[in-house]
Parts: sequence; structure tokens; C-alpha cells
Amino acid sequence: MRLRLLVALALPVAVALALAARRGRAQEAAPPPTPPSLVAAMARAAAAFLAALSPAERRLALAPLEAEARESWHYVPGVRRGIPLKRLLPAQRQAALALLKAALSDRGYWKATVVMSLETILRELEGSSIRDPDLYYFAVFGQPGPEKTWGWRVEGHHLSLNFTIVDGQRVATVPAFFGANPAEVKRGPRRGLRALEREETLARALLQSLTDSQRRTAVLPVRAPQDLITGAQRRVSPFPPEGLSVSDMTPDQQKQLLALVDEYLGNMPAPIASAEWDRIRAADVGKIRFAWAGGALHREPHYYRIQGPSFLIEYDNTQNGGNHIHSVWRGFDRDFGRDLLGEHYRADHHGAAPH
Repeated sequence: MRLRLLVALALPVAVALALAARRGRAQEAAPPPTPPSLVAAMARAAAAFLAALSPAERRLALAPLEAEARESWHYVPGVRRGIPLKRLLPAQRQAALALLKAALSDRGYWKATVVMSLETILRELEGSSIRDPDLYYFAVFGQPGPEKTWGWRVEGHHLSLNFTIVDGQRVATVPAFFGANPAEVKRGPRRGLRALEREETLARALLQSLTDSQRRTAVLPVRAPQDLITGAQRRVSPFPPEGLSVSDMTPDQQKQLLALVDEYLGNMPAPIASAEWDRIRAADVGKIRFAWAGGALHREPHYYRIQGPSFLIEYDNTQNGGNHIHSVWRGFDRDFGRDLLGEHYRADHHGAAPH
């Protein structure tokens, strides 16, 4: 399915836009619901996780959907809302990871668990107790169930995955943050491991395919920033239209860029990724821009972003000598399901969100 999707997306931009137009503007206003089986599986996994907890543990893990903490996210070590893996018994831990698995593709689940496991390597390198692969917190916001509106998050160092489910039908999966330190393990039995390898290599291959003229547009005349420019902001706004647009790329370059976008979307199950592609096409593929800053060679500090009318990807690999990645997928109106919740409250609550 993913291969067929990429082949379709790799068509020249004009053809891709024509395909989107035939679908009609109604799709942009009301994207298709997520398959009920996927939503139901996530709800069952969340309910099973909560049921496995004691009452005291459940009070840590469960909060109202409207809780301020739901939109308070970050990717540095520290205490979060929720209950950490460290406090869970084996069966409870298994239930937590089953929830994570229900919400991600196989690729995304592998990345998430590898990101967690890198804390063991950091602890050995730094001798620091804050590096702990069990300090990843699971939190559920609202009551999961069929036709329910609720959300959940797993978060710790270098991982923040946020899910909002509305009316048991639609799912928002942003912000979605993955980081890796080290980006490439340099020594030991896991030497050569790269949790986010394709996020780096696909972008660099696209950069290297550009002509001199295209590079002058794509490469920003600034140093690569030391972190994501948007950081862990609750809301993000579009950057100025900098970088090279898809409409100014060759068909092969368009295919490379869309494959890079798909690497991020592909962390989620195929139906969710497909719905996101529908939104991207409806908002105009030709307006997506790719911007780069920093070195072009492996292990040189670098940064890039991909911005479309409805989404932003930011990636930074500048710390620790270009061996420390931060990457995030954001939705300008979709973060924390704001667009879906807005529709929900307008339909069911006469336009008023709960206080």
C-alpha cells in the first residue's frame, strides 16, 4: 500500500493536483474517518492499560481531556503528567507498550522503542542517573471507548507522541517528536545503530541532487540552529516561504521529497498516513518547500525543514558534533486535534468548548 501511495504522489505536481481536485473540496473540510478497527483497537488498548493499574496508579495516569497538561509537552528529561514505565509491574508495562504498538506502524514502534533504549547508552557514556529507559510517561486524557472523544500521550527524553481521538472516528497524531542521541552509536555491541537514519539520508540525498541554482534557493544563508526553532511550543505558525518549492523541482526530486515526507508520516499506521496525504494534496502539494542550513556531508551539523500549507517538519542535527537529532511533525491547526475538536464542539456543544 505504501509503495502504491508513493508512486501516485511521485507524479508531476500538476497531475497530483488534478487528482486532488477530482476528489472535491469537501474532502478538505471533512477528511475520511479513520477505520473503526484502528480506533477501536487503540481504545481497547488504552482501556486495558488503565484497567491494569491500581486506583492510585490510575489517578496518576488519567486526567480530563481538558487538562492543561495535555498541551504541555517537551522532549528533555524530566517529570511528566502520567505514570512512568519505571513504576509499572511487568503485566502493566506490557499493557502500556501494547497501547503504543496499537497507535504506530511497525516502523514507528521500532523507532520509538529504540529511542527509549538509547537512554541506556547515554547513561553509560555520561554516568548520569537522569538517563533512564524506563522514564517514559503514559497519560490518558478523558475516557477511552467507542464513539468517545479522548486522547493520550507517551513522553520522555527525545520522544513525545500525542494522540487525539474525536467521536471514536477521527485521529490527530501531532505533535509527533522523535529524537536520537547518539544519532549513530559509535561503539559497543550496538555500534552503527541509527534510529533516525532515513530522516537524515533521504534529506541529504535530495540536497545533493539539486543544481547550483536550486541550492541557492534551498540553502538558507544562516548557520544551522542549535535546536528546533519551534522548540516545544504549544502552537506553531508558518515560517516565511523560504526554500525550494516542489513546483521548482524535477519529477525525480519531487519523488525524493515526497519519500522524505512519507518517512515521517509512515511512523503512523497506513490509514492515518493515507488520510494525512489526502490533506496535504488538498492543501496544494506544489506549495511545499524544502529548506536546508549547515553542512552537506554526513556528521556535519545541519538542519532542514519541510513546510506545506497545513504542516511543518523540523529536523535538527547540530549538537554533539552532528550526532544528536531532534525531529518533529506539526500541524498548524491540527496539533492536539484542535481542528477536530473545534468541529466536535461546534456540532455537539453549540460552538462552546468546555472550560
